[in-house]
Amino acid sequence: MRLKKCKKVFYSNQKTRTEMSFQVKEPVLVIGLGGVGSKLATKAKDLLNSDYLVISNDIRDCSTENQSIHVSTGSVINPSVQLIRGSTYSVADKIKSKISDYSTVILMSNLAGKAGSAIAPAVSKICKEMDVGLVSFAIMPFKYEKDRIFNSGMSLKRIRENSQCTVVLDNDSLLESNPDLSPKACYDIANSAIMHVVGSLGSSEISNETNIITTSKEKQTIEDSLRDSLKMLYGNALPNSVKRSILYVVGGSNIPVGILNSITNLTAGILNESNSQIDMSSIADESKIVMLSSIQGMTKFDNYDPLGIIPEENTLDWSTPDCSIECKLDLYQLE
Repeated sequence: MRLKKCKKVFYSNQKTRTEMSFQVKEPVLVIGLGGVGSKLATKAKDLLNSDYLVISNDIRDCSTENQSIHVSTGSVINPSVQLIRGSTYSVADKIKSKISDYSTVILMSNLAGKAGSAIAPAVSKICKEMDVGLVSFAIMPFKYEKDRIFNSGMSLKRIRENSQCTVVLDNDSLLESNPDLSPKACYDIANSAIMHVVGSLGSSEISNETNIITTSKEKQTIEDSLRDSLKMLYGNALPNSVKRSILYVVGGSNIPVGILNSITNLTAGILNESNSQIDMSSIADESKIVMLSSIQGMTKFDNYDPLGIIPEENTLDWSTPDCSIECKLDLYQLE
């Protein structure tokens, strides 16, 4: 995938930018979890000119052409999230061996899928224990995927705890802003937005907070694209929790300067930020907005896990997430 370059507009508080931003250090390893994660990792490693690794319980994701680790669940055809996670710990040494040579790991996971929500907490914990800088990208499920909501919320909480920087894209809020879109169209828009942010990692300073990606569908005016991005943002978090935003104006060189000034002033006013910086870039065919906003405080994802409000220090089993392991014990029946 060839990523279109874009203009970036920064809205931030200078103190926040310098003291609470994550710096990507080379060498970099991109890790993709499951089917969606592996596809994103393949694109991301080309943008970052880095190595990559695929970790999945599906052998089809682990082709001979890829650097990969297969998480085997034995003879179980339809394994649970907990079984996949427990099986991941059995290959922990292999994962540690792959990660040990790198300073930064970029983790790509779809928390709507079993592989992503199962493996991401385990891999992120390994990175934290090895003191490797970790940027985690997480895609959240649609609201109608009710059987996936709880696991995605629990996994995201773990990832946020283990990562220096967490970047979240919510499929559900994208669909709410554009109810005419099909799920596949939402996936394509989401993947494109994530790649825009990945492509900026070498030049942008991303906050050490939870960061929300918001965007819009194609073939809209730039004002409508900004409106949908803001609507998507405030569907995920309260307005006063937004501490910093980076506005990527895709195809900015094709947009009249007056419109650019208008959306710059409008966004700065809405987000109540004091600084703005504009970086010029080359021409792109389409014009749209991709926004990356750092959040301090609660998001809607905190409600996905009903027990998530319990502080870590009051949780007995916080150190290891729920998982299933095979115990071959000879237990005799006593009568």
